[in-house]
Amino acid sequence: MRLKRETYLEQIRPYYESDIIKVITGVRRCGKSVLLETIKDELVEKGVPGDNIIYLNLEDMDYEYIVDASDLNQEIKSRLTHKGKYYIFLDEIQHVKNFEKALASFRATLDVSLFVTGSNSTLLSGELATLLTGRTVEFEILPFSFYEMKQYYEINRMEWNEEMFSDYLKWGGFPLRFDYKDETSVHRYLSNLYKSIVNRDITGKSRSADKKSFMDISLYILANAGKELSIDNVIAAYRKENREISRRTVYHYLERMKKAYLIHGVGRYNITGKSALRNREKQYAVDVGFRTINTNTIHYEDTFFLENIIYNELITRGYTVFAGKTYKGEIDFVAVKDGRKCFIQVAYLLASEATIKREFGAYRTITDASPKYVMSLDKIDLSHDGIVHMNILDFLLRRVDLMLT
Repeated sequence: MRLKRETYLEQIRPYYESDIIKVITGVRRCGKSVLLETIKDELVEKGVPGDNIIYLNLEDMDYEYIVDASDLNQEIKSRLTHKGKYYIFLDEIQHVKNFEKALASFRATLDVSLFVTGSNSTLLSGELATLLTGRTVEFEILPFSFYEMKQYYEINRMEWNEEMFSDYLKWGGFPLRFDYKDETSVHRYLSNLYKSIVNRDITGKSRSADKKSFMDISLYILANAGKELSIDNVIAAYRKENREISRRTVYHYLERMKKAYLIHGVGRYNITGKSALRNREKQYAVDVGFRTINTNTIHYEDTFFLENIIYNELITRGYTVFAGKTYKGEIDFVAVKDGRKCFIQVAYLLASEATIKREFGAYRTITDASPKYVMSLDKIDLSHDGIVHMNILDFLLRRVDLMLT
């Protein structure tokens, strides 16, 4: 059965009847098309006639003749055969050249509610985007969270328990990967999916040498997700193989990865100065499965896989997330929502007194009164000195939430 992704639906529902254009973005195969189908079903349940719903999957060969905005305009106008408001769903709209012109025209001249999806963040950038300024609202969709994995297993009457977190930590939440039961098949699926994303959304028809270079750099970035990216280290790794690459090229590849939603750049927040810092980003993978296929092994104690999952959970819940910078050290995350914030440290297990002192001690120099958390997989509560210890699974499974001030 199809999972009803309530976390996203509750964000989109207030706009169902609005003439503002709903833009649903995210990496390929994260579930955007299924989300559109769910929205369609909800509209029908509310009484919208099926004849007043238009859905086009613009990756379907049946619609290859829709090449540009003029073709799209003609196709939609030919389907307006009934009275009343129309609800138009355009899946993977980026395949239509100058599509913004058609969307702007529909919005200005028709009684419609528009929903569009795309797999590249350049969807609404460039000169034509000025046509839609102030007329869109964007929702980024990620692969299944751990909570959604639990829901998916339960609605499909599959056996699930909390011990499956190790499986999620390794292979992530791309919906179709749950169709495969052995690790070899999952690895093959994720590897092929990654190559497909690179070929379709990033390198396109570039020379084979360019594709190889991009793959090498992108795999390095994913394997080191959660760590502060050092361009010098990338260049040094190339030189060890008697190859050369420029800083500009590495930055260019990094931006391409962001635009295809493969990674998110996380800026730093100066906790003492209470301001965002523009440089020295960390990168987190859109899904930890893409980390696994590029590392082949997981060292749980390094916490980066755990950090990645918590980061993705935070942005799924609508937080803006920074990496914290103190005078003498760092805090893993500063999570901000509705003008309020909290601080989060992530650990695997607080297995020794030294580890406890290190993780809780990270807050020693912070005078900001915002709530402070240490998250780990420990099942006993080690909260002290006003710092809350939170079990990671309790957080991911929505049993507890963060307090913000």
